[in-house]
Amino acid sequence: MTEQYVVGVDFGTLSGRALVVAVADGRELGSAVHPYRHGVITDALPTAPDRPLPPDWALQVPADYVDVLRHAVPEAVRASGIDPSQVIGIATDFTACTMVPTLADGTPLCELPELADRPHAYVKLWKHHAAQDQADRITTLARDRGEAWLARYGGLISSEWEFAKALQVLEEDAELYAAMDCWVEAADWIVWQLSDVHVRNACSAGYKGMLQDGAYPGDDFTAALDPRFVDFVNAKLRQPIGQLGHRAGSLTARAAQWTGLPTGIAVAVGNVDAHVTAPAAQAVDAGQMVMIMGTSACHVMSASVLRDVPGMCGAVDGGIVAGSWGYEAGQSGVGDIFGWFVEHGVPGRVRDEAEARGIDVHEHLTQLAARQPVGAHGLVALDWHSGNRSVLVDHELTGLVLGQTLATRPEDVYRALIEATAFGTRTILTAFEEAGVPVDDLVIAGGLSKNHLLMQIYSDVTRMPLSVIGSEQGPALGSALHAAVAAGAYADIRAAAKAMGSVRRAVVQPDERRSRVYDRLFKEYTTLHDHFGRGGNDVMHRLRGLRREALTEGSP
Repeated sequence: MTEQYVVGVDFGTLSGRALVVAVADGRELGSAVHPYRHGVITDALPTAPDRPLPPDWALQVPADYVDVLRHAVPEAVRASGIDPSQVIGIATDFTACTMVPTLADGTPLCELPELADRPHAYVKLWKHHAAQDQADRITTLARDRGEAWLARYGGLISSEWEFAKALQVLEEDAELYAAMDCWVEAADWIVWQLSDVHVRNACSAGYKGMLQDGAYPGDDFTAALDPRFVDFVNAKLRQPIGQLGHRAGSLTARAAQWTGLPTGIAVAVGNVDAHVTAPAAQAVDAGQMVMIMGTSACHVMSASVLRDVPGMCGAVDGGIVAGSWGYEAGQSGVGDIFGWFVEHGVPGRVRDEAEARGIDVHEHLTQLAARQPVGAHGLVALDWHSGNRSVLVDHELTGLVLGQTLATRPEDVYRALIEATAFGTRTILTAFEEAGVPVDDLVIAGGLSKNHLLMQIYSDVTRMPLSVIGSEQGPALGSALHAAVAAGAYADIRAAAKAMGSVRRAVVQPDERRSRVYDRLFKEYTTLHDHFGRGGNDVMHRLRGLRREALTEGSP
């Protein structure tokens, strides 16, 4: 029998990765990465380099995503050595909530010459946090009206999500909002480009679009936010919902030319990068949490019960696999925080030391930090440099390092930041436990799983063994798995996960002695967490407000 293959494409924050996978057993045969030419746009539009963007903006150019199809997919197929005619399906996953404003035919507004210098015409990346005011108003209105769906999101709506971002567009550029026919998750836009079919994936719609029990918030709710927002759902989100693993359509001749794949093969319904990773790690049963660790961290798990978990990013029926409630939580900054510190907080001598040893600065600091006993640096930090996603859902919060003295060294701060992100994860696990959704198995995916110190710290802090996904390309493998289901090779996601997924169980074990010390540090973290995050002291918000005023006024 001729072997069959599928292609998974993972669209990350800075690049897209294509992976060719054998349908029979999940063997990874070839991969390729293509970086986005424009990266993340935070300072100024490429069409208006002299006009600064406001604080907390993060935009992208959708043509960069198509370039991934043009380059990474053919390169991955060439690297695999397979005959492209044996590929039976392609599936994609995306960062979320990443939104593309388009015309009715899918043309992004930023590609229209007359709108190319309008910031709101561009893709709003997941970490665009400038819609915090709109998110706060959505939360307040939902709470005041007693909207039942609010509890499914832990009682708080994020500035990262699509209603808040769309309301920002309306209120800051009403003309462009009127020109926008469709408000499209990038996960669905790329499927639209591949298949000429516009379908909203159930994962993004449920977690990021507040679709619960088959319905979005009603017109009376959106009108109460702004009378001009009354028809948002019917006018901008009118596409049908596609279930995960289903076939959205067939690969068009145009997309076949881009990718080098056969015309007519299955194109799967889109998905979110974190959620698609769980089946790749064979984590489809209740109590199995997958933590995808990269620039940020996303925690996803399935459960047989529905509970209200404070500060969650959503509980969605079938949000990961059919027949289970899928839960999502997350941390807005993890690898980004370490990267920021290395870029801006490390003196030249440390860089020189790393260069002399022939290693990068991250590895050098990790090795220095690993020599310390737990607590020796005398520090505790808050991991809010990019705001807090769970459990506070407040992107106005900021980072903090407490305990610095003249004896504090870069490796001390580096370790404290790693520990802070681990404490953030423990806070999330505690919220699940207290809500009656216990986490029994913690599986790590993403590039940070290669950092042995970080992995040991997370195990010690959480007091849990850590399993590790068997693939270094979890999201792309998860997408490939969904492509196999969409093409009819497997009956459902669970069956495909069993055959194509992989995991290494309990590869890191907690150390009781270190865990006892971390229990004490976690109490200090929680004290700071609640003091600055639950209304005890609003100084972080006030400082953010002062920053915005200063940057807006522009005076020295």
